[in-house]
Amino acid sequence: MFYRPADGHGLPHNPFNAIVTPRPIGWISTRGADGRDNLAPYSFFNACAYTPPQVMFSSTSSKDDRGDTKDSVAQIRETGVFCVNIVEFAMRDAMNATSAPLPAGTDEFLEAGIEKAECETIACPRVAKAPANLECRLTQIVALEGTSNFAVFGEVTGIHMRDDCLIDGIFDVLAYNPLSRMGYRDYTVVREKFSLKRPGQ
Repeated sequence: MFYRPADGHGLPHNPFNAIVTPRPIGWISTRGADGRDNLAPYSFFNACAYTPPQVMFSSTSSKDDRGDTKDSVAQIRETGVFCVNIVEFAMRDAMNATSAPLPAGTDEFLEAGIEKAECETIACPRVAKAPANLECRLTQIVALEGTSNFAVFGEVTGIHMRDDCLIDGIFDVLAYNPLSRMGYRDYTVVREKFSLKRPGQ
């Protein structure tokens, strides 16, 4: 099968997200200029540089009460900071609960019963029991092609790692089993790993 996205795919559901898989989930926490906290998952998320460490996520829709975007991007525009909370399999239901389309100003931490803690390097909340948290200062927001498509880039200024996930000096993903997004309503979980050496190593 071949199709041009501009012409449509002719299938019951868009296959694009099912092709680009698995995708790590950026569980983004923010605090608005009014002091209200927000927490929402984004599956267009990844690390994008080592030195300094940088991450990105994309928001691809909008809410009537936020103009051209959603709560996370709106609050990051106000304060210039955000936190990425890593999602483990055990937190799948809590993460999913924070994807609800709630009114602006609603605290998803409270709505989903998620314990929060304060970040160290930025004025922002974080998921207290997440396997890891990446505290970020905004570097740029890039408007992408299409309507309400924004890529948010941030420099990581602080990193929290849960003690039980550090094994023999290595942050071991099998200690918490990261959750990843696939297509449609599907997710997957990392339960095994293997290593490969690059040629010449």
